[in-house]
Amino acid sequence: MLERRTDLAMEARELCPKTLPGVRSGEDSREGWPLSWVEVLDGEGAAALGKPVGRYVTLDLTGYWRRPEGFFQRAVQGLGAELRAMLPEEGCVLVAGLGNASMTPDAIGPQTVTHLLITRHLGEVLPGFRPVAAAAAGVLGTTGIEAAEWVRALAERIGPAAVIVVDALAARRLSRVCATVQLSDTGIIPGSGVGNRRMALDRDTLGVPVISLGVPTVVDAATLALDLLQDSGIEAPADLGGGSLFVTPKDVDAKVRDLSKVLGYAIDLALQEGLTVADVDALLS
Repeated sequence: MLERRTDLAMEARELCPKTLPGVRSGEDSREGWPLSWVEVLDGEGAAALGKPVGRYVTLDLTGYWRRPEGFFQRAVQGLGAELRAMLPEEGCVLVAGLGNASMTPDAIGPQTVTHLLITRHLGEVLPGFRPVAAAAAGVLGTTGIEAAEWVRALAERIGPAAVIVVDALAARRLSRVCATVQLSDTGIIPGSGVGNRRMALDRDTLGVPVISLGVPTVVDAATLALDLLQDSGIEAPADLGGGSLFVTPKDVDAKVRDLSKVLGYAIDLALQEGLTVADVDALLS
């Protein structure tokens, strides 16, 4: 049986029956953006959905690209509020930008790090600011180091209260590529969306809460073809091929650049309560 590949819990939920033991889901909105949430409550739900036990929140930013009034500020504030709710209230936070900075669809993690307020070394200069440390992890093929090994070593040295990992994801639907953001309190398995699963980054491996923040930038070609055939009422062949082929928007460089700034500013607002987007602009300039 052909499988549809997706990192989004909301898409995995769409592929399951309406009633699914061990799983709850619903819809809401934040700052005018549609929001959906999925909670995997136990092992039965995890097995049915193929996702670890925890909470998954997806913010739909499809309308962001129409540039409505206040689009950037509303996206940052909505995302920041959801992220803040998943984080411990105090303590140092380590932000890890995962991915390959030289490969645009995989560069959202490294680019996000460039928009962060780094304050761990400025305790006396900026009293009242929460300590934040961050770095871009790189990928195994260019560093020889697993992202999980790299982040775990930093976490052991720094001793953060929580870790935020930012990475590119894979979606099932083209309409959700560069148009949604998923937050989860379950951590992440780097590379899983493109069939290159690495060591997990979660509470079990790092010893502290791990919040993942991701944007789908690609769709698996076989998954896309399977959905298109199904939508057209055509029976799919036993083998669609394209096992290592992925589809991404032609303007992915511009969209990754924009969304990296949204993620970075949202992390800043989540960690430094009381700041505004204008404050972050001034502090980063």
